[in-house]
Amino acid sequence: MSDYSIGHLARQTGYAVQTLRYYEEIGLMPAPPRTGGGQRRYSAAHLERLSFIRHARDLGFDIDAIRALLRLAEHPNAPCTDVDQIALAHLASIDDKIARLQALRREIAQMTESCANRNIANCRVIEVLAEHKQCLHDHH
Repeated sequence: MSDYSIGHLARQTGYAVQTLRYYEEIGLMPAPPRTGGGQRRYSAAHLERLSFIRHARDLGFDIDAIRALLRLAEHPNAPCTDVDQIALAHLASIDDKIARLQALRREIAQMTESCANRNIANCRVIEVLAEHKQCLHDHH
């Protein structure tokens, strides 16, 4: 089947109908042709594009990066330097998030380890949360 209603396309891709309409509205998905009754009719190309978007979203790429990647994909014979730069920038962002999460983990582990099951009035976790300057780092 190469002719899909919006509901069928949503079921096939796991997206909500509202998300598909939003993607059309922001230009991530090309507007499909409409029937005489005004119903959107999607093609296999729309399904493939949504699969690309889904996979990119699952990997954490933001909408602007996906839009750029889709634009670049329209030129299959062009060098992939720009694609690589987008992917490398995303990788750097992931590395930064991992570093921040590791720092947060260390901080919370230290808070809970030093708590020693005292009463709430003397609880280390509560103390640290109340006094930001006691934190191990200053960028949450």
